[in-house]
Amino acid sequence: MKNWFKVVVDDNQEFKITSDDILEIDALQTSPNSYHILKQNKSFAAEITKKDFYGKNYGVNINNSSYEVVISDGLDLLISDMGFALSSAKDIDSISAPMPGLILEIHVQTGQEVNEDDPLLILEAMKMENVITSPRDGIIKSISVKKGDTVDKNQLLIEFE
Repeated sequence: MKNWFKVVVDDNQEFKITSDDILEIDALQTSPNSYHILKQNKSFAAEITKKDFYGKNYGVNINNSSYEVVISDGLDLLISDMGFALSSAKDIDSISAPMPGLILEIHVQTGQEVNEDDPLLILEAMKMENVITSPRDGIIKSISVKKGDTVDKNQLLIEFE
């Protein structure tokens, strides 16, 4: 399966780029933040002017034109689809299973106060352990699963007060 990325340029152009597309680009690093790129027999001078690695936001200057670029991978899109995007995280009142799996551990109890990014539970899916973390500060209202339960995609796991 190929990896792919959603790239949004200046909030108005969206591209889907696969790992194969990236391999087809002939790029030579000319300085720590600058590259000479050949793509389809065209030459481009590219410079990274701003880096926010964790936010996946970049400022890029290509042939003296500046662009703001946001890169999302499959996990970012899954997180967004689950409603965990940063802009909506504070409004979340429940967490549902992002995929079918097995509940390996539950780290919280009803009535417990949690902080944003605290681990809530571990969901095993596709032979991987996925730590589900709290999208916001809050109090656990209810836990709808227990250790060892098999869950379906979108099944309610935890509710917040």
